[in-house]
Amino acid sequence: MTAGEPRSFGVEEELVLIDPDTRRATARSDRAEAANESGEEVALELFRHQVESSTPPLTDAGELGEALRRGRRALGESAAAAGARAVATASPPLAPGEEEFTRTERYLRFEGEFGQIARESHVCGMHVHVGIEDAEGIRVIDGIRPWLPVLTAISANSPYWQGTDTGYASWRSQVWGRWSSAGAREPFGDVDTYREVAERTIAWGGAMDRAMLYFDARLAENYPTVELRVCDVCLEIEDAVLVAVLARALVTTAAATREVEAWRSDLLRVAGWRAARYGTAGPLVHPGTRELASAREVFAALLEAVGPALDETGERRFVDDGFERVLARGNGAVRQRRTFEETRDLVAVVDDLADATETTWL
Repeated sequence: MTAGEPRSFGVEEELVLIDPDTRRATARSDRAEAANESGEEVALELFRHQVESSTPPLTDAGELGEALRRGRRALGESAAAAGARAVATASPPLAPGEEEFTRTERYLRFEGEFGQIARESHVCGMHVHVGIEDAEGIRVIDGIRPWLPVLTAISANSPYWQGTDTGYASWRSQVWGRWSSAGAREPFGDVDTYREVAERTIAWGGAMDRAMLYFDARLAENYPTVELRVCDVCLEIEDAVLVAVLARALVTTAAATREVEAWRSDLLRVAGWRAARYGTAGPLVHPGTRELASAREVFAALLEAVGPALDETGERRFVDDGFERVLARGNGAVRQRRTFEETRDLVAVVDDLADATETTWL
């Protein structure tokens, strides 16, 4: 990073492939990948009904939004060529029509190593990478932990699972939290401790390799970034950009803070659970007061905490407007439930998600 320039950031998005006739997830990712002629990435994921795109590292929020739009267009057009629709939902509302692991040596090992946890992990996340200097990484990971549930609440977009309302705004986070290598960690304090935890997790069988270290925030293996892994894939691109901007501001703020506030990981897991359960529709844990507070109060506290970082990039107004937008219309989970309340039909929910996803890349 050059002094005075914004940190780079980038986003990986996973979408689910839906059969346009049955509205169930369909195993066609290999065909979608083969049909891609866009120049944008269409990558395979754990299951053959998932596809992924990634933005390049960028520094401007507007450019990030455009990169996400291009990525979704590539996924959508490739899916269409394979006879499917690419849909931005973190869990398919109806039970998948086909559940097949992607046919790579690594992915095919998952079921044998992890059994039912692997078989049920057909959920779609959004991962945010933020550029760091080497010396900042552990301080950042330790420092941003109390605020990560807020990002889960904003992005929540998976209320339905196997044809049932789960009662959660983000069921994806509950499914993914079953992995022993996932979730909130104790503060690492230094890179040696981080490496020891990573090595023991792999040695004890909790992960096959470093790519399976599903910590809420981790050091990326191949890039000079911190990777945040707490978010559902968002239905709206503007919400995805809001989360990415907040992630960058949190990283910048934590990098400049020498004292890391002490938080027990068990309490952070409860805070994350509340965010997954209620999204923006119920009280969240306020990282300042450590009491329950409305989403509006917690958003205001987050804006105050990262305000100087947002002022450096000129994004305070963007974030303030984004909070108001999310509070007014809700996140993807709110939209899914609203559609079901109006139609009493999960097929209609899938159709609305597919139509809305396609609108985002126009």
